[in-house]
Amino acid sequence: MSEIESKNFIETIIEKDLAEGYYDTVHTRFPPEPNGYLHIGHAKAILVNYGLAQKYGGKFNMRFDDTNPTKEDIEFVESIKADVAWLGADWEDRLFYASNYFGEMYEGAVKLIKKGKAYISNLTAEQIREYRGSFTEPGKEDPNRDRSIEENLSMFEDMKNGKYADGELVLRAKIDMASPNINMRDPVIYRVAHMTHHNTGDQWCIYPMYDFAHPIEDAIEGITHSICTLEFEDHRPLYDWVVRELEYPHPPKQIEQAKMYLKNVVTGKRYIKKLVLNGIVDGWDDPRLVSISALRRRGFTPESIRAFVEMSGVSKAHSIADYAALEYCIREDLKAKAPRYMAIVDPVKLVIDNYPEGQIEMLTGINNPENEALGTREIPFGKELYIEREDFMEEPPKKYFRMFPGNEVRLMNAYFVTCTGCEKDENGNVTVIHATYDPASKGGNSPDGRKVKGTIHWVAAQTAIKAEVRLYENLIDETVADEKGSIYDENGELYLNPNSLVVKECYLEPAFADAKAYDRFQFVRQGFFCVDYKDSTPEHPVFNRIVSLKSSFVLPKKD
Repeated sequence: MSEIESKNFIETIIEKDLAEGYYDTVHTRFPPEPNGYLHIGHAKAILVNYGLAQKYGGKFNMRFDDTNPTKEDIEFVESIKADVAWLGADWEDRLFYASNYFGEMYEGAVKLIKKGKAYISNLTAEQIREYRGSFTEPGKEDPNRDRSIEENLSMFEDMKNGKYADGELVLRAKIDMASPNINMRDPVIYRVAHMTHHNTGDQWCIYPMYDFAHPIEDAIEGITHSICTLEFEDHRPLYDWVVRELEYPHPPKQIEQAKMYLKNVVTGKRYIKKLVLNGIVDGWDDPRLVSISALRRRGFTPESIRAFVEMSGVSKAHSIADYAALEYCIREDLKAKAPRYMAIVDPVKLVIDNYPEGQIEMLTGINNPENEALGTREIPFGKELYIEREDFMEEPPKKYFRMFPGNEVRLMNAYFVTCTGCEKDENGNVTVIHATYDPASKGGNSPDGRKVKGTIHWVAAQTAIKAEVRLYENLIDETVADEKGSIYDENGELYLNPNSLVVKECYLEPAFADAKAYDRFQFVRQGFFCVDYKDSTPEHPVFNRIVSLKSSFVLPKKD
């Protein structure tokens, strides 16, 4: 595939702008509103904007679009900064707040009034909607549309000085009530709101509307390409109108791309907040969610998120990605990075009857067969071990090659052992398995060349570390959601998966002893796991399963 063919449509626009001298640099930004936690869709916006700045040697700004104090909070500001930094998008010294431009925005509104392009309206929000018309009918002009410039200026200053109650007056742009684009039918650009702002405190009691504030922010910061999502396509004429009427010398260019959707996941802030309040999840960073902080807590890496965004691509066409594609990206990233240690998630005791009582010997294990740089480790081995319950069957089906009475298997990195029987409790549950070992097969190889078909992992009971593992599945019941065609029922409630979290007690080999928050490992034959940053302690380690080893995802073929 040639370099020209591989460019996405945004890159094509940027390169044309640079070639024609429309801009001599590239300056992008990520402008979240701090009214909640970021999710996987925001990761695309962050990485696309940062990636464009990097590719063309430009600059990237981090800016909080904090023009609505009714929903914003410093908690969200801090969480967003942490998420963007974790993804690797470096804003350097360019961290901005829209609220820092309130003075310029106010002056911009005054300028529009003086140009006869804005006016004060007494209409209620409901009346403004009624006057706006519909997609098939033009709007009606506001009775206040022809106020004098002097009266508008005086009333706007009175709004700023707190002389009006919330909702009593608004400032509207004077554009065209007959425009086929409803966004251009004299939109509201300022409203009264006696609210304390997280950044400006009580300095202001009027606040600009997003569609008025956003182009001003971009213009002030020298943004060249304002990348947004497709729902803002119809807002672009208003964006251009604002920067044109306010006479900014180098107006930014708005470009829309499709959002990134994940199938059968919850991203709506209202639904997540309800899940948190009802105790169904333990916070906005619960590992079953797809907020960026939740993915980080679960154990996803920035590299895996970047790979997923790149795989999803940039286009104008809406598409829905499968969560399995995200899981594929983290498996690919971790398979050569993560040490592969032994952990027993569903333990049953194995006693090797002919092994010396009280003896512990050290065996050598390779930390990752795909990455020699991770080296080797010493693994303690003794008479009593833990193995996975599923690795033993008293009466196995055909082609079951693991442990059953009379069968010989290999203990990984250790010896050949032959199962001799088992003990059960009064309910018929296996409590102890017995076996004998071949001392000549140390290292898992027999000197006489005999072969065994089954290899199982284990942990020595005497030196095992007890830990908690959390096995996660999708929060949504995918079977029901696929059948119904939605993750919500007719009452707007989520189809929740009752098995989205299973907590187990497990046993780990001593190599895990120094594991700290966010450290990632492959549990042999089980999956990839991460130390939980919130609940794990040295006395009570907690591991979150990032992803299992098995995947149904098939990488799309390239043209």
